[in-house]
Amino acid sequence: MTLITEDGSGRADSESFISLTAANTRHTALGNTAWTGTDAAKEAALRRATIYMEQAYRSAWKGARTTIEQALSWPRYGVTADGFYLDSDAIPSDVANACADLALRALSADLNEDQTRAIKREKVGPLETEYSEYSPQTTRYRAVDMALAPYMKGAGAQLRLERA
Repeated sequence: MTLITEDGSGRADSESFISLTAANTRHTALGNTAWTGTDAAKEAALRRATIYMEQAYRSAWKGARTTIEQALSWPRYGVTADGFYLDSDAIPSDVANACADLALRALSADLNEDQTRAIKREKVGPLETEYSEYSPQTTRYRAVDMALAPYMKGAGAQLRLERA
């Protein structure tokens, strides 16, 4: 099944923020040798990465979707990043690249694995593990979060305070 990539028109059937060709180009340029396998496996990874992005970031994006019928959160209107308004008929390169980066991870791991209770203490012979009570149980993809921050509500908001 051929991957249907969002082209900026707000397609109702799109499955990915980036095409397989563009993802291949990105991973080749970055020297990501783990981006291997059949085109079908890579397309499936791009679909899983897009699903993850929709679940993790959908309610945090700035602006609004351009149509109610579109399958994915992008394209959007009313979005500013770095002080500039973004075109409402395009997918920002950071969003597309984040999808490719997550797809690389999706080739070998579940991006949304089920959670279990956090281990407080585990002792096996003389070895002992104890996790912080406040450490997150979910995996965070910091590089992706940082790349997408300009497109998120409340990200980078600063106010200048002056005394009267």
